[in-house]
Amino acid sequence: MSDVRLAVDLPGLKLKNPVMPASGTFGFGDVPQAKKYDLNRLGAMVIKTTTPAARTGNPQPQIDVLHDGVLNAVGLTNSGVDAVCQTKIPALRRQYPDLPLMASIGGASEDDYVSVARKLAATQQVDALELNISCPNVKHGGMAFGTNPVVAGNLTKAVKQACGDVPLYVKLTPNVTDIVAIAQAVEAAGADGISMINTLLGMRIDIESRQPSLGNVMGGLSGNAVKPVAVRMIYQVAHAVKIPIIGEGGISTAEDVIEFFLAGASAVEVGSAHFHDALAMPHIIEQLPQVMARCGIGSLEELREQVKASFK
Repeated sequence: MSDVRLAVDLPGLKLKNPVMPASGTFGFGDVPQAKKYDLNRLGAMVIKTTTPAARTGNPQPQIDVLHDGVLNAVGLTNSGVDAVCQTKIPALRRQYPDLPLMASIGGASEDDYVSVARKLAATQQVDALELNISCPNVKHGGMAFGTNPVVAGNLTKAVKQACGDVPLYVKLTPNVTDIVAIAQAVEAAGADGISMINTLLGMRIDIESRQPSLGNVMGGLSGNAVKPVAVRMIYQVAHAVKIPIIGEGGISTAEDVIEFFLAGASAVEVGSAHFHDALAMPHIIEQLPQVMARCGIGSLEELREQVKASFK
C-alpha cells in the first residue's frame, strides 16, 4: 500500500510518490533497467524523447561514467513517433495501465515538435507531455530552442495548441545565462509545468589516447556534480513562476528529494543514480518517510505549501 504522505498532484499527473525516471533512463519501459522491478512502485514513468523519424544516435562511445557524474552523448536514439505511438506506448500501457505516463517530445524544427506532440496526444494513452528543448547532444533542434526566451515561448505556444488537453511540461537547459527569463517565457506561452535541469554541456579528454572520451566529442554532464547548479536554478525559477517544477540533476537519495522540494520543486526525476544503484528509485521512495519524519514533514503536499508560502 502506498504512503499517502508521499502523494503529489500535478497537472495531468496524480502521483502516489514524487519519483520518476528522467527521460531516456528507462527507454520505453523496454530496456533491462526498466525490468528489474514493478514500475508501479514509481510515481510516474517518463519515456525516452521521441522524434519524427527514427534516430540511431551519436557515434560510440556514448557514455562516460565519472566518479561524481556521467557524460553522455546518446543523441536521442528512438524508433520514431509512428512506431512509438503504434507499438511502444501501447505495450507499456498494457503492462502498466494505471501508472501515470509522460511522453517526451523532440525535433529539429517547430513543425517537427508540433507533429510529434499532436501524434503523442492523439494516442490518448499519455497523461502529460514533456517538451525537450534542452538536449545538448543533437546538432539540430534540442537545446537551440531553449536558449532564447522568444524562441522558447513561441515553440511552447505552438506545441501547447497541438497537444490539446494534455498538460505540457517544458524541459529547460542550464546552458543559458538567465534561466529565469526562459522559464517566464514558457509559462506565459501556456506551459502547465517545467522540468529542470537537463545536462550541462561538458567534455573529457583521455590523456593516453589524446582523444575525447565521447564519440560526439562533447556531451551532457549529469549526476552529483551538477546538483548544486540544479538546486540554485530551481530556487531562482520557483521564485519567478507559479507553475510547478519537476526537479532533476544529481538526485540519488531521499535527502536530495527533500532538498529539491525546499528549493521549490514539486516532484523529481532520477537519472544518473541508476549507474551506481539499479534500484535507486525504489530505495529513495522507501527512505522518504523516515527522512520526512526526521525533518518534521507531515506530507509532501504540506511541504509544497510551506515552501510556496515562504517564497511570497
